[in-house]
Amino acid sequence: MMTMELKESDFQKISRLVYEQCGINLHDGKKELVKARLGKRLRRGNFSSFSDYYRYVTTAEGQDELVMMIDSLSTNLTYFFRESGHFRKLRSVLPDMAAVRNEGRKNARLQIWSAGCSSGEEPYSLAITAKELLGENAASVAILATDISTRVLAAAIRGIFPRERMRDVSDQILKRYFRYGSGKWVGFYQVKKEIRDMVRFLRFNLMDFPPADFASDVIFCRNVMIYFDKPTQEMLVNRLYQTLNKGGYLFVGHSESLTGLTHPFNYIEPSVYRK
Repeated sequence: MMTMELKESDFQKISRLVYEQCGINLHDGKKELVKARLGKRLRRGNFSSFSDYYRYVTTAEGQDELVMMIDSLSTNLTYFFRESGHFRKLRSVLPDMAAVRNEGRKNARLQIWSAGCSSGEEPYSLAITAKELLGENAASVAILATDISTRVLAAAIRGIFPRERMRDVSDQILKRYFRYGSGKWVGFYQVKKEIRDMVRFLRFNLMDFPPADFASDVIFCRNVMIYFDKPTQEMLVNRLYQTLNKGGYLFVGHSESLTGLTHPFNYIEPSVYRK
């Protein structure tokens, strides 16, 4: 199979387009990744060069392919209860938050937003945490899960995962909230419907301003900002602040920090902030 050359000029054009579309900063070290992942799209669409592909995705006719291009360049590997310290922190604050949210307000719901939810492991982990803590009262918690990739969102909605994504899931939780596959699905688990029904999946670009119904009490935006430059990180963090309800929590990835960014959040502990 012949490998097409990715010229530096084409890489720079594609990098600029991706940055403009979704804020992802594809520095020079990502050139081989771009070449490998988009090479598949070029072959599938019978494009003769990266230049032709770039021209196509910047036309009105090529907007669907532009979405597929962003899908291909998004990094989406994750697993259940990743960075478990965040879930311990959530368990310590969620009952009181739910009680305050519901006090004197019939049918009020506490919303948790998984921003950059990938293939669904994070929002389902959040739903399971709420269910374990609150039991039947978990119906008062709504999980909003968004990602820019339509491909991973489709996988998330199915809720079927291989065993390796369950590395931090106890046998008790597996039995309670997952169905083990049979036949061709041996080695896979599906999230039970009661948990899937707690999560609303939507495609959303974090470069856009969140609509009013995204207002949340907790936001998990983890391992997302590492793909953005400082100005984009600062813009995003301040938009998330505006989207959080008063007293709400923001969780970022353990390798991320708001240090060096201008923002109004109160620091709680590493990778945890509060409005």
